Amino acid sequence: MLRHEFRPGKLVAGFFLTIAGITYAGDAGDAWDTPWFAVIPMVVGGLCLAGVVGLLTRAVRNRRDSRRTSTPPEADQTPQPPVPH
Repeated sequence: MLRHEFRPGKLVAGFFLTIAGITYAGDAGDAWDTPWFAVIPMVVGGLCLAGVVGLLTRAVRNRRDSRRTSTPPEADQTPQPPVPH
């Protein structure tokens, strides 16, 4: 099975959009009364939070990758076969 990179920003965005959908579904099913403008700040706030989380994730990964590549590789002491011409 192919593994993919974990993206917490997408997780946060999906969570807030799911909550907005549940809010509208509850309102449509007469479980509660939600004003039409209540979901807009929820979605916008969730997307802004997801953007911040995505930027933080990218900064952490870039810092980790640059630290990993900045160290000199260990010299390989095994003899290499001759390269044919």
